[in-house]
Amino acid sequence: MNRKLPLLLLAVALTPVALSARNAARERSHIRTLTSVDGHNGNAVWKMKRAGEVTARPEELSTSTFDTDGWTPAVVPGTVLNSLVYNNVYPEPYYGLNNRLESGLIPDLYHAGRDFYTFWFVTRFTLNRSECAGRNIWLQVDGINYRAEIWLNGGMVGNISGMFLRRVIDVTDRALLDGDNTLAVKVYPVDMPGTVKPKGGKAFGANGEFQNGGNGEIGRNVTQLMTVGWDFTFPDGVRDRNTGIWRDMSIFTTGPARLLHPFVRSRLDRPGYDVARLTASVEVAWPGYLPQGRRQTVRVVGEIRGENIRVEKEVSLCRGEVKEVVFTPEEFPQLVMRNPRLWWPVNKGGHDLYELTLTTEAGGRTSDSISTRFGIREITSSTQTPDGSRTFAVNGKPLFIRGANWLPENMLRTSDQRTSAELRYTAQSGVNLLRFWGGGITESDCFFQLCDELGILVWQEFWMTGDTNHPVDPELYYANLASTVRRIRNHPSLAYYVSSNESTEMPLARRLLEELDGTRGYQMESECDGVHDGSPYKQVNIMAHYEDRASERGSRICGFNPEYGAPCLPTVECLREMMEEKDLWPVNKEVWDYLDGNGFHLMTSLYADMVNQYGPSASIDEFAMKAQFVGALNYKSIWEAWNYNKLGYGDRYTSGFLYWYHNSPIRQVAGRMWDWSLEPTAALYAAQNACEPLHPQFDYLKNTVSVVNDYYRPFKGYKVVAEVYDLNMKKIFEGSATVDLPEDGVACDVLRIDFSKASTSIQFITLRLTDDSGKQVGNKFYWRSSDKYKGARTLTGPATAGFQEINKLGKARLAVNFQTRTEGEKFLIDLDVKNVGRTLSFFTQVQWLDADGKPVRPSFYTDNFMNIMPGEKRSICIETALNNLPKGDCRLVVRGFNIAGQEFRIRVK
Repeated sequence: MNRKLPLLLLAVALTPVALSARNAARERSHIRTLTSVDGHNGNAVWKMKRAGEVTARPEELSTSTFDTDGWTPAVVPGTVLNSLVYNNVYPEPYYGLNNRLESGLIPDLYHAGRDFYTFWFVTRFTLNRSECAGRNIWLQVDGINYRAEIWLNGGMVGNISGMFLRRVIDVTDRALLDGDNTLAVKVYPVDMPGTVKPKGGKAFGANGEFQNGGNGEIGRNVTQLMTVGWDFTFPDGVRDRNTGIWRDMSIFTTGPARLLHPFVRSRLDRPGYDVARLTASVEVAWPGYLPQGRRQTVRVVGEIRGENIRVEKEVSLCRGEVKEVVFTPEEFPQLVMRNPRLWWPVNKGGHDLYELTLTTEAGGRTSDSISTRFGIREITSSTQTPDGSRTFAVNGKPLFIRGANWLPENMLRTSDQRTSAELRYTAQSGVNLLRFWGGGITESDCFFQLCDELGILVWQEFWMTGDTNHPVDPELYYANLASTVRRIRNHPSLAYYVSSNESTEMPLARRLLEELDGTRGYQMESECDGVHDGSPYKQVNIMAHYEDRASERGSRICGFNPEYGAPCLPTVECLREMMEEKDLWPVNKEVWDYLDGNGFHLMTSLYADMVNQYGPSASIDEFAMKAQFVGALNYKSIWEAWNYNKLGYGDRYTSGFLYWYHNSPIRQVAGRMWDWSLEPTAALYAAQNACEPLHPQFDYLKNTVSVVNDYYRPFKGYKVVAEVYDLNMKKIFEGSATVDLPEDGVACDVLRIDFSKASTSIQFITLRLTDDSGKQVGNKFYWRSSDKYKGARTLTGPATAGFQEINKLGKARLAVNFQTRTEGEKFLIDLDVKNVGRTLSFFTQVQWLDADGKPVRPSFYTDNFMNIMPGEKRSICIETALNNLPKGDCRLVVRGFNIAGQEFRIRVK
C-alpha cells in the first residue's frame, strides 16, 4: 500500500449481541437447549467417547455418578469428526490434501468400520422444580445421523433412526427436579456408508461425472448422500459420513394436554386475489393417565395475532389419544380475510407474514401453547407454455425463476449466524428460489424463516439421487419425510416438492405429500414434467452462453433448466486459508484439482487459460485478482443470457433456471459468489448487477443492448444511453434509444453498438438507464476485446480472449472519504470513492481487514469490485455485526488493478 492515513480512534461497545437469525421464532418455548459450550458457546458441557472403549453399562454411564473425566469435549450440534478435528485428533479436512482418502490422515468409515465412528455422547443439565413441578417434561431431538439410543438418568427413554426425523420423547418419569440429569446418547453411523466408485464404475448415474455418489450404496440409507463424494465437493467424501447429533436437543414442558403439528392452509379467490379463506388445524394429545372408560374434554383456542380473529373448539380425548382439530372458513366465517396482505418473492412485493397462536385448556387451566408463522400466497405451475416447459406463477402472475442449487455445509459445521449471512448474500444477488438438491439435506427452521422474510422460494427434494441406490427401508423413509413436511409446511417460501434428483420416487411419496400438505406442486424427479436436464457445470468459453452452445448436450438456455453454471476463483485471502503457500504459486495441480472435485470444473486448465488472457501473472496475488475478471464475466453472461430470453421475449421461451451451484460446501478453488469462509467474490456483485429489477444489458455476440424489467408494472418513456471508450479513454461510440418496458418483460435489442472505430484491442462500455423524468435508474459497465469469436470449443471471442493489453491501462487516482457509525447491533462504514484521475479505475476492491490482514467476516458490502469511470463517484456501505468485530487496529483498504492502494487504520475498542 502506498498511502497510510493517521490512526482513527473509534470506541465501540462490544456487548455480545445476536444476529437476527438467533431471534428466529420457535414453535414453542423451550426451558433448556442443550447446545454445547465447545464450538457453539452454548450452555451445555458435552463429552464423547468411542463406544468400544466404554466398559460401563448404559444404565451406569447415564447417571450423575458416572465419571466422564478423560472423555473428549464434544461439539453439539455437530458430528463425530467435527469434534475430533476440534480437539486436534485429526487435521482440518478443508486444508490441502488432508481429507484425501489416499493421504490416510483421517480414517474412513467404510474402511475403519462402523464401530470406529460409533460414539457415546454425555451431558448433564438441571431442571428447576418451579418450572417443571406438576408438568409433563419432554425431550425434543431435532436430528441425529444415523441411529441412536437415548438414555436419561439410568434408563433408556427412546431411540431414533434416519437423519431427518424429529422425535419428541416424554421423559417426565425419569427427569430429576433440582438435581443433575444425565443424558447419554449412543450414536451409530449410517448402515451402509458406501465408498468411492471402483474401477469399472457402476451401472447407473449421470454420464461423464467422475465418481458422484461413490459406489451408490449410501443411497440405501435416509441421509446426506453427498458425504460419500461428489464432484462439487470432496470427490472421495466425508470420512465419518457426518455421524453425530447434528441438530439441537432441547427440553420443554406442557400440562396434561399437548399440541403438535399446527398447519394453516390459505385459498385465495380468483381472479382478484383479494379474499383469503384460511383453514387452520392442529393435533391435540392426552399422553398421560386417565382411568379406563374416562374421557377428558379440552378446549383448543386459535388466534391470529393483530387481526382480531379468534376461533375455538372442544374435543374429547381418552388416554394416549391424538386427534386433529380443524377450523374451516365454512364453520368459522372470521377465517375469511378480505384484502389480505399477500406474500411475494424477491422484487415482486412485500413478504408479509401472519402469526397463529394455538392454546389448549384442560380443567380451566392452560395446558400448552404453540405458535406458527404463515404467509398468504398462491404458488402454481403449468406446462401449458409455448415449449411445454414448466412455468411458475405467484398470486396469478407469471414468475421467471432466477434460482440456484443450495448445498449444505459439507461437514454440517453450520450455525444460525452462518445461515443468516449466506441467505443475506443470496437476497443481495437477486436469486428468488433455492433448490435443496436431492443429495443434500433439508435445512433448519432458521433457514426457512429467513427465506420467508427475504422472499426467497424453496424447492424441496427428499434425499434420493440417480447416482445412488434408493432407501432399503421404505417405512423409515416415509417417517423421515412426514416429520420433515410437518416441520416446514407452514412456510410461504416453501414452493415445490420433488422426490429425487434425476431418479424416481418411493411408491407412496406422492400420496403422503398430498395427505400431509396438499397445497404445493409436486413432480417425481428434477428432470421431468417440463424441466429438462441440466448443464453446463464447468468452465466454458463465455461466448458460448450467448450462443447457447455452452453444453455438449445441445441448447440449454431454453425452457426450465435445473442446473446451469460456472465457477469463480475465491479471493487470494481465501486461497491462503485452504492450502500452503508453496502449493498456491506456482499452481500445484495435484492440490488445486483435489479442491476442485478432481479437476471437474477445469480451474487449473481452461479457467487458468482464460485468466492468462489478461496477461501472465507473476504471483498468486496477481493471478487471483485477474481470476475475478473471469468469474465476474461467467456470472454476468449466464444471468444476462437467461434474462434476454425471459418468458419468450428473446430468441426462445425460457421460464427459469437454477444456477449450479449456489454456495461452496467446503473450501474449494471452484468457488461461487462467496467462499466457504463467507468472503464474497466478484461473482456476487456481477450477479447482483445482472439481476437488478431494472437492468440495461449488453450482448457480446450480437453487440446489442436490451433492457430488463422485473417489476409487475410497465414503464414508458425510459431512455438507455450507451457509450464506448477505448483503452486510452477516448470515446468511440455514443448511442441512445427510448424504450417502453413491458410489465415483467424485456425490451430486446433496442440499440446496436458499433465498434468499428476502435483503435485499441480493448473497449469499455457504459450503459445508463433513465426514467421518463431523466432520473438515472441504472448504470452498467462492460469490457470487451476485439478478438474474433471462432466457436464454443475455442479460446476466442470478445468476452473470453485478447485482453493482454489491459496491462497498458493507465494509472487511475481515487479520492476516498469515509465515516463510521453504529446502528443498533451493527457497525457501519459509509464510504465514498471518487475517480479523480483521467482513466478508468478497473476492478476497484474495498476490504475491511483485521490487524493480521484477514477479512472481517461476515461483512456485507453494498457494492465491490467496481469499475469507476473518470469523474464518477461510488458510495458503498460496509456492515458488520458488533459481536463480529475484532479488537484493536483494523484496516480499511481500497485497491484495484490499476490504482495505488490506500489503507486507513481504524481502532475498534
